[in-house]
Amino acid sequence: MANQHAKGFQRLRNATCFSIAGFKATWQHEEAFRQEVLLLIVACPAALYLAKTPIETLLLIGSVVLVLLVELLNSAVEAAIDRIGFEHHELSGRAKDIGSAAVMLSLIWAAITWTVILFFS
Repeated sequence: MANQHAKGFQRLRNATCFSIAGFKATWQHEEAFRQEVLLLIVACPAALYLAKTPIETLLLIGSVVLVLLVELLNSAVEAAIDRIGFEHHELSGRAKDIGSAAVMLSLIWAAITWTVILFFS
């Protein structure tokens, strides 16, 4: 285990390693995350081609990155809940449902962003 009291560059190095491990774990265990990464891979060149301004490009790509951020947080909540136990509990189910709702809202926001920029600007 890495030194939890590391300072300076070592703290930054440790945080980077933990983040990479988080990306790997999410990629390995979450199909939705893999699908959303593929969406980002398609969205980035599409945004560069379709956007008229740098701000539009940033908003188009940023809306998809937001989906990934919310998916990472949702996956973390689900992993923590599953760590506690797999038996059904109302609060565990509620936590997972709320995380899922957050992902859905981020997807809706991305769709709205792309629609408004591509069709109304």
